Amino acid sequence: MSFLKNIQRVLILRCGALGDLVYATSVIDGLRAQYGDNIIIDFITTPGTAKLFEFDPRVNQTFHLKHKKLPIWLSPQKRAIIRSSKENPYDLFISLEFGKQFKSMIKSIHATHKTGMGILETSHAITDINRSEATKQYYRDILETDILSRAKPILIGMEKAQCCKKFLLPDNAIVIAPSNSHNQKKGLNYRAWPFEHWQSLIATLSKDIPIIIVGARGEETFFDHIKPYPENVIDLVGKLSIGELITTLQNAKGLICTDSATGHIGAAVDTPTFILMGPNNPITDSPYKSDTNAVYPISLRLPCSPCYKTEVMKRCKDNICMNQITPKMVLESVLSAKIL
Repeated sequence: MSFLKNIQRVLILRCGALGDLVYATSVIDGLRAQYGDNIIIDFITTPGTAKLFEFDPRVNQTFHLKHKKLPIWLSPQKRAIIRSSKENPYDLFISLEFGKQFKSMIKSIHATHKTGMGILETSHAITDINRSEATKQYYRDILETDILSRAKPILIGMEKAQCCKKFLLPDNAIVIAPSNSHNQKKGLNYRAWPFEHWQSLIATLSKDIPIIIVGARGEETFFDHIKPYPENVIDLVGKLSIGELITTLQNAKGLICTDSATGHIGAAVDTPTFILMGPNNPITDSPYKSDTNAVYPISLRLPCSPCYKTEVMKRCKDNICMNQITPKMVLESVLSAKIL
């Protein structure tokens, strides 16, 4: 297969949730390996997820797209992106979005070559492989096979010494992230682990190692359910930017979390990540397992799982796939990994 030549400027579209953008970062070093470190890489993302690149010198700039469903004629942001690409056309455009709300913009972007979702067909079923691996299939035509196989999510956060000084981070801590993006939605949070389990795990681990609790701004009331914290616990809920979270996780001995963007970030900075999986698929939805990191999905693998976004989940009232994961199981997984 012959690959593109003289690729100097690339525009990438990924406007999903934060975890989706983490998956998509595998394309960055793949492009640099194929076309050189001087390649200019721009992203179209949402305003919130764009903060993932705050400290990342590999990304030249981000275009923010807040109202994704607006047609071009009603969207100043879409028109600005298209206008910028017309004034300075890209050598390559990669779409990592399927939605029909992006079709007209994808068509209108000025680029010599276009590939990705909606352009490049793939035979892989998304139920068979991790979502990061599935994402890679949509730019497989522009990277050599060995470069594509090595491509993986990699993140760059705040400078380590500065972050450790700002938050007084110990070097031997375990980060615990109990929340997820569904905590403030109405109804049962099928990804959640019981509060009393978190309390038990934190109490046990904090006897021997510092614990850092992290969570997003606006989630503070969720954490009231697992307080008061024992000694040896550092509460950073609502205090970290995404760039600071990246470095905090990178500096930790390990991360324990539910299915969330935090888990994907932890794996992308090569921190051993223990992720509690209930209704989600441990194969497709877990953080990406690469040759340099360690990911430990903790799942009961019940006959009714995975059931996420199915009628089975809608009928479930007791969430046993999460509730019956015990603190002892999580502790045994951490101990068996020999990270303490």
